[in-house]
Amino acid sequence: MTPNSDSQLRAATVRVAVAVPLDRAFDYTTDDGVPLPRGTIVGVPFGPRQLYGIVLGPGEGEVAPESLKAVSEVPALAPLAPAFVDFLERVAAWTMAPIGSVAKMALSQPQALQPPPQRKLYRRPSPVPVDETLTAARQRVADILGLAGAMSSAELQREAAVSASVITGMAAAGSLEMVLVSDEAAPPPPRLSGGPALSLDQTDAADAIGDMLAKGFGPVLLDGVTGSGKTEVYFDAVSRTIEAGRQVLILLPEIALSAAWKQRFRDRFGVMPTEWHSDVAAGRKRRAWRHAQSGAAQVVVGARSALFLPFADLGLIIVDEEHEQAYKQEDQVVHHARDMAVLRARLESCPVVLATATPSLESWVNAGKAGDAPRYRHLSLRKRIGLAQLPEIRAVDLRQTPPERGRWLAPPLVSAIAERLEAGEQSLLFLNRRGYAPLTLCGSCGHKVTCPNCDSWMVMHRLAGRLKCHYCGFESRPQRDCAQCGEDDSMQACGPGVERLAEEVLQRFPEARFAVFSSDTVASPGSAENFVTSVMEGEVDIIVGTQMAAKGHHFPNLTLVGIVDADLGLAGGDLRAAERSFQMLAQVAGRAGRADRPGIAMLQTMDSGNAVMQALLSGDRDRFLATEAESRRLAGMPPFARLAALVLSAGDPERLQAAMQMLSASRPHFHGVSVFGPSQAPLAFLRGRHRGRVLIQADKSVDLQAVIDGWVTKLALPPGVRLQVDIDPYSFL
Repeated sequence: MTPNSDSQLRAATVRVAVAVPLDRAFDYTTDDGVPLPRGTIVGVPFGPRQLYGIVLGPGEGEVAPESLKAVSEVPALAPLAPAFVDFLERVAAWTMAPIGSVAKMALSQPQALQPPPQRKLYRRPSPVPVDETLTAARQRVADILGLAGAMSSAELQREAAVSASVITGMAAAGSLEMVLVSDEAAPPPPRLSGGPALSLDQTDAADAIGDMLAKGFGPVLLDGVTGSGKTEVYFDAVSRTIEAGRQVLILLPEIALSAAWKQRFRDRFGVMPTEWHSDVAAGRKRRAWRHAQSGAAQVVVGARSALFLPFADLGLIIVDEEHEQAYKQEDQVVHHARDMAVLRARLESCPVVLATATPSLESWVNAGKAGDAPRYRHLSLRKRIGLAQLPEIRAVDLRQTPPERGRWLAPPLVSAIAERLEAGEQSLLFLNRRGYAPLTLCGSCGHKVTCPNCDSWMVMHRLAGRLKCHYCGFESRPQRDCAQCGEDDSMQACGPGVERLAEEVLQRFPEARFAVFSSDTVASPGSAENFVTSVMEGEVDIIVGTQMAAKGHHFPNLTLVGIVDADLGLAGGDLRAAERSFQMLAQVAGRAGRADRPGIAMLQTMDSGNAVMQALLSGDRDRFLATEAESRRLAGMPPFARLAALVLSAGDPERLQAAMQMLSASRPHFHGVSVFGPSQAPLAFLRGRHRGRVLIQADKSVDLQAVIDGWVTKLALPPGVRLQVDIDPYSFL
């Protein structure tokens, strides 16, 4: 083939990342041989289906055009920004996920690629019929349209207090005319004035971030205690970015996407942000995707998936609660949204603000706080706003003052709750365990009720009258008799969940008004908003909550936090157990006391000498982080080294064993790389599949992805065996 003909072949074809979980792009011919620019969204035939994909560049030229299928559709959309396409390819390379899976995340709303639907509106004709006579109801419709111009039938029915028949009757009589308009109205622009006066510390931090906005990429760790006003600081940066004509992405853990946070945004900017998370309806997501791509959405707030929206001109990324494990996605494209947000900011040449009261050790080290050269700028807010003080934290040693048998609240905490009830103040009892009891067992033979699909206990949910697996969702009815030994009425609930804790509150304080705040009782944004409103209006005396109660809520009358089992997260060999426990407990304790009401947090513990407890009691967070960093450095663990996990799973245990033997026989041997396993996973049976794991530890200088690629890509695993790569794992089950 001559150079010219080869050039013509490449110009006539494009390489497309089709939105399917396959680790390769596919060549397609273009209409009349016209090249399509990188980032063009196209529809293509893929087997018997028509799917969407993203043009990555010219075709590879390895297949003759007459043997290729042709692009079947080019939606009327501008190509995706080059930086965004670069981001998608970098995510695929870093996570070792199929490029098609990453493309699917970017094209998660196929309906957004079609022309927007038409809305049916009604308006008054011009001129109006000369013989028109209007009833009182029809006159109200005419008056409203005289002011509004055009409205939908539903809007007119609501505003004019009329039935649908009034609207259709007016249209039939010629008193209204119907028009079709695009359902693509841009969201209203935010108001850029009217923010609150900032404290001196807030002003310094806001100005520092503001100075970075025009300088391109720059990561910032905004480190402020609970109640220090971090949100207002980054709201200032949001305002400056919008004023510069660029877009803003604010990431929040879904648990922190509360009605209270959105109301704070509305109070500051006069409008609601464009939202993107699992509870947003499909129609709103379609509009949000298009508005982000066109630039009409000036501020988008969302969970981690919002990072894969195709912004036209992204000028600022904010990752609130950057320490939250909820930013780690454990399936499909396994990634940490905080780290990918930093990557996207680098490619978009914009700042990224990581905001938290309890920094992740990774961000702490990147800010230069462990002696390494700083990669992030560190901005600190060490005081609460105004007169508010940080809560006093006390330990309740359960060895010295244990609860009564069958109870879970120790006497000092019970007394403190009673004092708050007497004073008309609110209390929060925190236990990060859903349901009534984590284990049901036979008092005769010791048989434990486990999930048939997982190696996990079934959790008793007494309010729902069900046993539930928190891994796969399997449910069953609780039985009083043992299925193993046949003993009658022998099944016992062991240990407390929030429902059992609420039962004790009812028994101890029968006159108190209490409510359970967990994902089982508050399952939607609407119910969460109603719950928060009831607490704010003083309709709840005692909140019994999981981690849902710890994030994004400000209850001015809440002066006591009781942490029922402060040792809960410290068990096991998890690399980040101490760090996560400190973060969770510090965040929960920070709910106590705001404004002029001092707060107290009481930690029920069996080990008050533990390093986590000592750090909380002394308030010396930085010392705890320094100690944790040094222990990780000595152990050769992140963030001072690299880890990756290979997770094998199969429905057939023999095929899993064969795959593990294949991996073991071909394991790599490189300087600076250690391989542990393969071995049975701690959670060896999950969702009906048997599991094995490999853990790879490497020096930071090692190209870990290249090591894994050279190891696993040539293996022909047995049929039915899946292999998932997890770079920088957070779960070790």
